Amino acid sequence: MRIGHLSRAAAGFAAVLALAAAEARAFDLTDTNGKPQRLSDYKGRWVVLNFWATWCVPCIQEIPEISSFQRDHRDVVVIGVAVDAEDADKVRAFAKKVGHDYPLVLSNDAVEKQLGEPKALPTTRIYDPAGNVVYDKPSRVDRKLLESLTLRSRA
Repeated sequence: MRIGHLSRAAAGFAAVLALAAAEARAFDLTDTNGKPQRLSDYKGRWVVLNFWATWCVPCIQEIPEISSFQRDHRDVVVIGVAVDAEDADKVRAFAKKVGHDYPLVLSNDAVEKQLGEPKALPTTRIYDPAGNVVYDKPSRVDRKLLESLTLRSRA
């Protein structure tokens, strides 16, 4: 009985992974510096998308961790997506103040159409080098988690 339970659990986990990979959304965005951010340009590299807002305390708390990770792992692409982009200048200034030093995309209808709207904030989505979504969860991330998720196949 116990073996059957594990088999069902393993099958369920495999189904979730397959669904995540199948639902990978390609994106073609423009960051606040006018630079294109396209998933297709990053084939062969890990890509981390982090959805956040200026009013979200856990989002603000994780930004320095994400920045630290990005500075030490330049081979991983990190992109922030600010979902409260009504005042672009305010969001850019806020991002700079809290240490957000990786590309920033301001969400709008076109961005949400490509990426979908996160169910909660913060949310982090990670694409593997083949462009498949391997992690897509609402919760705070830290440097250690990002390293464990992206370094596992880079060693």
